[in-house]
Amino acid sequence: MNVKDLKAVEILDRITDGFFALDKEWNFTYINKRAQELLFRSRKNLINKNIWKEFPEAVGLAFYDNYHLSASQQIPVTFDAYFPPLLTWFSVSTYPSKEGLTVFFQDVTMKKEQELKNEQHYQSLFAQHPDAVFSFDLEGRYLSVNKGMEELLGYTKEEFLTLSYTPLVKEDSLEETNHYFQKAVNGMTQHYETKAIHKDGHVIDVSVTNIPIVINKEIVGVYGIAKDITMQKQSEEMLIRSEKLSVVGELSASIAHEIRNPLTSLKGFLQLMQSSSENVSIYLEIMADEISRIEEITGELLLLAKPQAHDFKEESIERITEHAMVLLHSQALINNVSLIPNFKKTSLVYCVANQIKQVIINIVKNAIESMPNGGDISIILAKNEDKVQIIVKDQGCGIPKRFLSEVGLPFYTTKEKGTGLGMMTTLRIVESHGGTVRINSEEGKGTTVEIQLPIKGPA
Repeated sequence: MNVKDLKAVEILDRITDGFFALDKEWNFTYINKRAQELLFRSRKNLINKNIWKEFPEAVGLAFYDNYHLSASQQIPVTFDAYFPPLLTWFSVSTYPSKEGLTVFFQDVTMKKEQELKNEQHYQSLFAQHPDAVFSFDLEGRYLSVNKGMEELLGYTKEEFLTLSYTPLVKEDSLEETNHYFQKAVNGMTQHYETKAIHKDGHVIDVSVTNIPIVINKEIVGVYGIAKDITMQKQSEEMLIRSEKLSVVGELSASIAHEIRNPLTSLKGFLQLMQSSSENVSIYLEIMADEISRIEEITGELLLLAKPQAHDFKEESIERITEHAMVLLHSQALINNVSLIPNFKKTSLVYCVANQIKQVIINIVKNAIESMPNGGDISIILAKNEDKVQIIVKDQGCGIPKRFLSEVGLPFYTTKEKGTGLGMMTTLRIVESHGGTVRINSEEGKGTTVEIQLPIKGPA
């Protein structure tokens, strides 16, 4: 062995990877010091010996197949494989040449055991999670479900694995659910609410999180976590209804006062018509106008109080606001407040009209009550790109800055007899429409409430 060969051997004996070389007949031609330690065999006992005769247990394992693949196709191959006789996992890289094959390998048993431990932890989390946990392929077909998912929708694991999510989503929620799923497939974690169908047919409100499954920088599926929020949605619905009835009750007194005026006019004209046959047509015209006014006020009041299906539709925000102002007009007059509309060019909004009307009434009513000495309230409607803005500016007492962060919390209120539920309901409704509420206020100078609603509904 010449000096050059001795230096090469010395270098190979220093590397931390096991290394050996095989000729075309699969005989060992070299083995370094680390390889001797990993294989528990001396260099003397392996040189010129056939690898498959010295390690016959490897013939049926990945070592045999990958070594032959590398040698026959003259390509490098990297793989992990377990060698039972040594109870060891090896990470192996092969490099072919005209003379044979060179092999680098490492003991990765501790790493594999940690990966297995992590996998067991994941499986335990998956199986024991109290919420429904599941995974999809990229087409939305179920790959796995936990016990919580079986309990949520009533199907067995075996039944889920034959299904996609599509038939398990209520038809009117499917398009939106598909939209969120595709966003997750494209790499964006999604949080949303939808309506799922139980095996027995009843509908469940669920809160869902979709998380992309990424392996080797490639999205291969989607994880999901779902939680039954049916009771929560029912509680919110009851809260909205109770607040709506509270608003109706508070408005009734001021509306009764306004209705009394046209009723007095009607009574007076009837008495005139009984005593005189002159100007009857003029009297009838005035009376018809007064009756129309009463119908408009009472109609709006009944519409606000009446429970309605919460179907999202394209609605005119101007018309919704005008209807709300009909109900608020009398309360504003009694409090010496002027409602000043400023409707700029807007767009149809995808919303539940009666809920948005309740939002406007809650905010304007708060503004009126904050102005005991009267003043002006500006109600501005405008379009801002893909959103519609509703801005209510008052000249009231304002809210101290230290309390602004508390607005919207249940039972927090600046009013002597308030409950704080009105503003909480307002925030919940706007949030359910995918919108936002921003409040700017200065004590003694007034408050501005700005609502932004997406024209096309929640994205």
